[in-house]
Amino acid sequence: MATPTLRDLIDLPEVWERVEVVEQRLFEVSAADDPFLTEITQHLLVAGGKRFRPLLAQLAGEFGPTRDHRLVDAGVAVELIHVGSLYHDDVIDEAETRRGTRSVNTKWGNSQAILAGDFLIARASELAAETLGLETVKLLARTYTDLVEGQALELHLTGDLMHGPADHYRVIEGKTASLIRTAARMGAIAADAPARFVEALSTITWELGMVFQLTDDALDLVATEEQIGKPAGSDIRQGVYTLPVLHALEGPSGPRISELLAGGIPFSDRTVDTVIGLVREGGYVDSMLDECVRRLEVASVAIGSLPDIKARSVLQTMGSFLVDRVHYAGR
Repeated sequence: MATPTLRDLIDLPEVWERVEVVEQRLFEVSAADDPFLTEITQHLLVAGGKRFRPLLAQLAGEFGPTRDHRLVDAGVAVELIHVGSLYHDDVIDEAETRRGTRSVNTKWGNSQAILAGDFLIARASELAAETLGLETVKLLARTYTDLVEGQALELHLTGDLMHGPADHYRVIEGKTASLIRTAARMGAIAADAPARFVEALSTITWELGMVFQLTDDALDLVATEEQIGKPAGSDIRQGVYTLPVLHALEGPSGPRISELLAGGIPFSDRTVDTVIGLVREGGYVDSMLDECVRRLEVASVAIGSLPDIKARSVLQTMGSFLVDRVHYAGR
């Protein structure tokens, strides 16, 4: 059986039509006066991507009465922030590939990657100021602050075997959940949704954002390189210890895992494979998926306060979609 996709999940043609407009608008807004800078800033846009955040903005917009350019621009702004932050992440991580192609830092150098990321983030702020209003400008600025704080904390913790799960929660709250929540909040505001719906959508997508990252962390431990486009255990190889590893360090296999990782980066393939085996055998991936289910129950309560339209049903099933992708990968 083929792994289901977001297209399979979301049977809302009007949402996908707006996502297509977002795609076109991304290239308009990311164009610079200098053709060389344009080539760099659009490198990852050309490579594609799930566009998960703009999609959430469009879904959230279904709960408001207005459908105009603001809803599309909300999706564009959050994706520009996301892609700009990826350019910076790749410099920090010294990544060689991204989305199946050479990373910008590898192809053009760190300086160009940093400047291109800065340009995209600046364009997001400019777009928000032009079309989305002061509330959204403040929201984007606050969210980018969260992203930076999450990235800084992750750097500080890299290779550290002594920090616990609480620190990792702070990382993923800042790096992932904050922007996913902001995407939905911006879409709802752009569509003039009632305040109570904006708040409900914020709660829902905060939990979905956490589940999105937690399941990504799980995929790194259960999926193949073919399935996720990078070697299994990439987080461990970089010295980034996600929740299953951190919980395993506190369990019976903790001393053995600590011994394996004590030598520091770089780790051999054998070391990484052994750690992954101990984590999976200890049931720590399954425990994290159980946590995801509990988070989805919180989201479900907030979903119940939304009007009974197709978009509500999509939000209800989206969490299961995120968890199921781990089950499909682990087969």
